Amino acid sequence: MSRSAMPPVCILAGGRGTRLGGRVRKVPKPILTVAGRPFLLHQLELLSRYGITAVVVSVGYLGEQIVQVIGTERYGISIAYSFDSPALDGTLGAVKRAAHLLGPRFLVLYGDTYLRVDYAAAVASWTASAMPAMMAVLRNEGRWDRSNADFDGTLVVAHDKFHPTRTMRWIDYGLGGLTDEALALAKPGEDDLASLYSTLASAHRLFGFEATERFYEIGTPAALKETEAFLATRE
Repeated sequence: MSRSAMPPVCILAGGRGTRLGGRVRKVPKPILTVAGRPFLLHQLELLSRYGITAVVVSVGYLGEQIVQVIGTERYGISIAYSFDSPALDGTLGAVKRAAHLLGPRFLVLYGDTYLRVDYAAAVASWTASAMPAMMAVLRNEGRWDRSNADFDGTLVVAHDKFHPTRTMRWIDYGLGGLTDEALALAKPGEDDLASLYSTLASAHRLFGFEATERFYEIGTPAALKETEAFLATRE
């Protein structure tokens, strides 16, 4: 897939990262130094390898620091910013607030994850499916976190981040795709992206793309240590 065909990416980077304690008292989680540089730079460099040319970073907690450190262009990617309301919008609220900068079709991921997936292949498969939304899923079997999705090989037919069933074998990988149509299907008052994914899955409107490599993230001290060790080997 050509670079011009890749949709923009919304990176959700507005959370407080409370599980990291004092590490994020003065520095927002997405720009914590990991393997020698701000974590968000690792993400952006990875996206650039797959032809991403436009990113919107949704910021909230200490968001001005992210803007100052990252700027408006990195690795050939143009970077815009969308600021949460003072009360913070929730993940879905943040996506809706950024939607005017993203256009009718975009990818979305979290600002604390490093996802080794073929983004171009995911976009091509999603486009071919004609579904309004996409979720990358990993066959998890409880290995990396609690499994929270059912995948039939084409569609994610069930997803529940908050109350997953014991029969679920797949996990939300952290990469999604949304369109205007998908956002319009959100229930009134819904402010969590995971809830929208559940709604879409229940309606058989959520295409699934199978990821095969484990994900890395920096949401907890243990995960941060593991991710830093992994990224250090790639520098």
